[in-house]
Amino acid sequence: MIVYGKQVCLYVLEKHNNLINEIYFGKEIDKAIFNKFAALNKPIIKPDPKKMQSLAKGGNHQGFLLDIDMKDEFDFKFFKGCSKIIVLVGITDVGNIGSIFRSALSFGIDGIIITNTFNQSGVARSSSGAFFDMPYMVYKDYMTLINELKHNNFKLFGSSPNESTIYGNFDSKWVLFLGSEGEGLPNKIIKKMDNILSIKMNNFNSLNVSVAAGILMYRMVNNEMH
Repeated sequence: MIVYGKQVCLYVLEKHNNLINEIYFGKEIDKAIFNKFAALNKPIIKPDPKKMQSLAKGGNHQGFLLDIDMKDEFDFKFFKGCSKIIVLVGITDVGNIGSIFRSALSFGIDGIIITNTFNQSGVARSSSGAFFDMPYMVYKDYMTLINELKHNNFKLFGSSPNESTIYGNFDSKWVLFLGSEGEGLPNKIIKKMDNILSIKMNNFNSLNVSVAAGILMYRMVNNEMH
Protein backbone atom coordinates (compact mmCIF):
# COMPACT_ATOMS: atom_id res chain seq x y z
CA MET A 1 0.00 0.00 0.00
CA ILE A 2 1.21 3.51 -0.82
CA VAL A 3 0.79 6.28 1.74
CA TYR A 4 1.97 9.82 1.22
CA GLY A 5 2.08 13.18 2.96
CA LYS A 6 4.49 14.29 5.66
CA GLN A 7 2.24 13.80 8.70
CA VAL A 8 1.09 10.26 7.98
CA CYS A 9 4.58 9.15 6.88
CA LEU A 10 6.12 10.46 10.10
CA TYR A 11 3.35 8.73 12.09
CA VAL A 12 4.20 5.42 10.42
CA LEU A 13 7.91 6.05 11.05
CA GLU A 14 7.36 6.65 14.78
CA LYS A 15 4.75 3.99 15.53
CA HIS A 16 4.66 1.37 12.77
CA ASN A 17 8.03 1.39 11.03
CA ASN A 18 7.94 -2.42 10.82
CA LEU A 19 5.37 -1.99 8.02
CA ILE A 20 7.70 0.03 5.79
CA ASN A 21 9.08 -1.63 2.65
CA GLU A 22 10.45 1.32 0.67
CA ILE A 23 10.91 5.03 1.32
CA TYR A 24 10.48 7.73 -1.35
CA PHE A 25 11.62 11.33 -0.99
CA GLY A 26 10.59 13.89 -3.58
CA LYS A 27 12.73 16.67 -2.16
CA GLU A 28 15.52 17.36 0.31
CA ILE A 29 14.26 16.84 3.85
CA ASP A 30 15.43 17.65 7.34
CA LYS A 31 18.63 15.74 8.13
CA ALA A 32 17.35 14.45 11.50
CA ILE A 33 14.22 13.03 9.85
CA PHE A 34 16.28 11.51 7.03
CA ASN A 35 18.55 9.80 9.55
CA LYS A 36 15.57 8.24 11.34
CA PHE A 37 14.36 6.75 8.07
CA ALA A 38 17.88 5.67 7.07
CA ALA A 39 18.28 3.83 10.40
CA LEU A 40 15.54 1.43 9.28
CA ASN A 41 17.88 0.03 6.61
CA LYS A 42 15.11 0.10 4.02
CA PRO A 43 15.59 1.23 0.39
CA ILE A 44 15.47 5.01 0.07
CA ILE A 45 14.51 6.15 -3.42
CA LYS A 46 14.54 9.68 -4.83
CA PRO A 47 12.39 9.56 -7.98
CA ASP A 48 11.92 12.44 -10.40
CA PRO A 49 8.90 14.71 -9.75
CA LYS A 50 6.75 13.07 -12.43
CA LYS A 51 7.30 9.60 -10.96
CA MET A 52 6.63 10.86 -7.43
CA GLN A 53 3.38 12.49 -8.55
CA SER A 54 2.39 9.30 -10.34
CA LEU A 55 2.95 7.19 -7.22
CA ALA A 56 0.82 9.63 -5.21
CA LYS A 57 -1.83 9.55 -7.97
CA GLY A 58 -1.79 13.31 -8.20
CA GLY A 59 -2.14 13.89 -4.46
CA ASN A 60 -0.15 16.37 -2.39
CA HIS A 61 2.73 14.14 -1.23
CA GLN A 62 4.79 16.99 0.33
CA GLY A 63 7.91 15.07 -0.68
CA PHE A 64 7.11 12.05 1.51
CA LEU A 65 5.86 8.68 0.27
CA LEU A 66 6.08 5.17 1.72
CA ASP A 67 5.41 1.72 0.32
CA ILE A 68 4.09 -0.21 3.32
CA ASP A 69 2.50 -3.55 4.08
CA MET A 70 -1.29 -3.56 4.07
CA LYS A 71 -2.82 -3.38 7.53
CA ASP A 72 -4.60 -6.60 8.50
CA GLU A 73 -8.29 -6.61 9.37
CA PHE A 74 -9.46 -7.97 12.71
CA ASP A 75 -12.07 -10.74 12.82
CA PHE A 76 -15.43 -10.76 14.57
CA LYS A 77 -14.04 -12.78 17.49
CA PHE A 78 -12.12 -9.67 18.50
CA PHE A 79 -15.19 -7.46 18.32
CA LYS A 80 -17.24 -9.80 20.51
CA GLY A 81 -14.91 -8.92 23.37
CA CYS A 82 -15.26 -5.16 22.87
CA SER A 83 -17.57 -2.77 24.73
CA LYS A 84 -17.65 0.30 22.43
CA ILE A 85 -17.97 -0.20 18.66
CA ILE A 86 -18.75 2.11 15.74
CA VAL A 87 -20.43 0.72 12.60
CA LEU A 88 -20.26 2.75 9.38
CA VAL A 89 -23.04 1.94 6.92
CA GLY A 90 -22.54 3.10 3.35
CA ILE A 91 -20.00 5.82 4.15
CA THR A 92 -17.43 5.99 1.35
CA ASP A 93 -15.82 9.45 1.59
CA VAL A 94 -12.25 8.90 2.78
CA GLY A 95 -12.19 12.27 4.54
CA ASN A 96 -15.22 11.38 6.66
CA ILE A 97 -14.00 7.86 7.39
CA GLY A 98 -10.55 9.14 8.32
CA SER A 99 -12.01 11.76 10.67
CA ILE A 100 -14.16 9.11 12.34
CA PHE A 101 -11.10 6.86 12.82
CA ARG A 102 -9.24 9.78 14.37
CA SER A 103 -12.12 10.65 16.74
CA ALA A 104 -12.65 7.01 17.64
CA LEU A 105 -9.00 6.59 18.62
CA SER A 106 -9.10 9.83 20.62
CA PHE A 107 -12.24 8.86 22.57
CA GLY A 108 -11.26 5.27 23.36
CA ILE A 109 -13.54 3.39 20.97
CA ASP A 110 -12.54 -0.29 20.78
CA GLY A 111 -13.05 -0.84 17.05
CA ILE A 112 -14.80 0.15 13.83
CA ILE A 113 -16.83 -2.08 11.52
CA ILE A 114 -17.42 -0.87 7.96
CA THR A 115 -20.13 -2.35 5.71
CA ASN A 116 -18.41 -1.52 2.41
CA THR A 117 -14.94 -1.65 0.94
CA PHE A 118 -12.98 1.60 1.14
CA ASN A 119 -9.71 3.23 0.11
CA GLN A 120 -7.32 2.24 2.91
CA SER A 121 -4.54 4.50 1.72
CA GLY A 122 -6.86 7.49 1.59
CA VAL A 123 -8.22 6.78 5.06
CA ALA A 124 -4.70 6.33 6.45
CA ARG A 125 -3.84 9.78 5.15
CA SER A 126 -7.08 11.55 6.16
CA SER A 127 -6.92 10.01 9.65
CA SER A 128 -3.38 11.38 10.12
CA GLY A 129 -2.26 7.81 10.84
CA ALA A 130 -4.97 6.89 13.38
CA PHE A 131 -6.08 4.20 10.91
CA PHE A 132 -3.05 2.12 11.88
CA ASP A 133 -3.99 2.04 15.58
CA MET A 134 -7.75 1.50 15.35
CA PRO A 135 -8.95 -2.12 14.97
CA TYR A 136 -11.39 -2.48 12.09
CA MET A 137 -13.07 -5.01 9.86
CA VAL A 138 -15.31 -5.00 6.77
CA TYR A 139 -18.63 -6.82 7.30
CA LYS A 140 -20.86 -6.28 4.27
CA ASP A 141 -24.01 -8.07 5.45
CA TYR A 142 -25.18 -5.52 8.00
CA MET A 143 -28.41 -7.34 8.89
CA THR A 144 -26.44 -10.46 9.86
CA LEU A 145 -24.03 -8.18 11.72
CA ILE A 146 -26.92 -6.71 13.73
CA ASN A 147 -28.07 -10.19 14.71
CA GLU A 148 -24.54 -11.19 15.72
CA LEU A 149 -24.16 -8.07 17.86
CA LYS A 150 -27.51 -8.61 19.57
CA HIS A 151 -26.60 -12.24 20.21
CA ASN A 152 -23.44 -11.00 21.95
CA ASN A 153 -25.41 -8.67 24.25
CA PHE A 154 -24.61 -5.34 22.66
CA LYS A 155 -27.11 -2.50 22.94
CA LEU A 156 -27.58 -0.97 19.50
CA PHE A 157 -27.86 2.77 18.90
CA GLY A 158 -28.53 4.43 15.57
CA SER A 159 -27.88 8.04 14.61
CA SER A 160 -30.60 9.95 12.77
CA PRO A 161 -31.13 13.71 12.30
CA ASN A 162 -34.86 13.10 11.85
CA GLU A 163 -35.56 11.94 15.39
CA SER A 164 -35.87 13.75 18.68
CA THR A 165 -32.94 13.38 21.01
CA ILE A 166 -33.42 10.31 23.18
CA TYR A 167 -31.61 9.91 26.45
CA GLY A 168 -29.46 6.84 26.69
CA ASN A 169 -27.46 4.89 29.23
CA PHE A 170 -24.13 3.69 27.92
CA ASP A 171 -22.74 1.76 30.87
CA SER A 172 -23.09 -1.60 29.10
CA LYS A 173 -21.70 -2.89 25.80
CA TRP A 174 -22.89 -0.66 22.97
CA VAL A 175 -22.62 -0.10 19.24
CA LEU A 176 -23.26 3.16 17.39
CA PHE A 177 -24.49 2.82 13.79
CA LEU A 178 -23.79 5.78 11.48
CA GLY A 179 -25.22 6.16 7.97
CA SER A 180 -24.08 8.11 4.94
CA GLU A 181 -24.77 11.83 4.70
CA GLY A 182 -27.03 11.48 1.70
CA GLU A 183 -29.10 8.47 2.73
CA GLY A 184 -28.60 8.08 6.46
CA LEU A 185 -29.33 4.68 7.96
CA PRO A 186 -31.75 2.46 6.02
CA ASN A 187 -35.16 2.06 7.67
CA LYS A 188 -34.62 -1.67 8.14
CA ILE A 189 -31.59 -0.85 10.30
CA ILE A 190 -33.43 1.87 12.21
CA LYS A 191 -36.14 -0.67 13.12
CA LYS A 192 -33.54 -3.01 14.62
CA MET A 193 -31.97 -0.40 16.91
CA ASP A 194 -32.61 -0.34 20.65
CA ASN A 195 -32.52 3.44 20.61
CA ILE A 196 -32.16 6.32 18.14
CA LEU A 197 -29.90 9.25 18.93
CA SER A 198 -29.81 12.71 17.40
CA ILE A 199 -28.11 15.99 18.17
CA LYS A 200 -30.23 19.00 19.10
CA MET A 201 -29.30 21.99 16.97
CA ASN A 202 -30.37 25.56 16.48
CA ASN A 203 -30.71 27.31 13.09
CA PHE A 204 -29.56 24.27 11.09
CA ASN A 205 -30.85 20.77 10.55
CA SER A 206 -27.84 18.56 9.79
CA LEU A 207 -24.15 18.02 10.47
CA ASN A 208 -21.36 16.42 8.50
CA VAL A 209 -21.37 12.73 9.46
CA SER A 210 -17.85 12.86 10.88
CA VAL A 211 -18.71 15.90 13.04
CA ALA A 212 -21.89 14.22 14.29
CA ALA A 213 -19.93 11.03 14.96
CA GLY A 214 -17.40 12.90 17.10
CA ILE A 215 -20.11 14.57 19.18
CA LEU A 216 -22.01 11.32 19.74
CA MET A 217 -18.89 9.32 20.57
CA TYR A 218 -17.77 11.86 23.14
CA ARG A 219 -21.16 11.95 24.83
CA MET A 220 -21.60 8.18 24.78
CA VAL A 221 -18.13 7.44 26.15
CA ASN A 222 -18.77 9.93 28.94
CA ASN A 223 -22.43 8.89 29.38
CA GLU A 224 -23.57 12.45 28.71
CA MET A 225 -26.24 12.02 26.05
CA HIS A 226 -28.89 14.71 26.45
